[in-house]
Amino acid sequence: MQTNPDKDTELRAKVNRETARLPWSELLKHFAQGNVVWVANSLDLVDVAVRISHDDKANISQWMHSGLLAKVNDQQAAAWLEADAQLWASVVSPFILVQEQKALN
Repeated sequence: MQTNPDKDTELRAKVNRETARLPWSELLKHFAQGNVVWVANSLDLVDVAVRISHDDKANISQWMHSGLLAKVNDQQAAAWLEADAQLWASVVSPFILVQEQKALN
């Protein structure tokens, strides 16, 4: 695997192809296992997945410290379930990264 996530176009393309919108209800089992990670809308979901795959500790730590990346909490899960939310999802085993649809301007 390449060491620079910015230049890993092959992985970036693969992650992009495998990213899909899913109903939150389909992710509940994974949430119960503690494997669902929320990604803020200000971040690019595919970029986050690639950087996690490359174990880019510096960026991951910065995002977590800034509140832009975190395990999904009970309040988020309940709100998404009540709203029957559709979320963008990308798998970076063992995690599933989720992101709410960005507002259209």
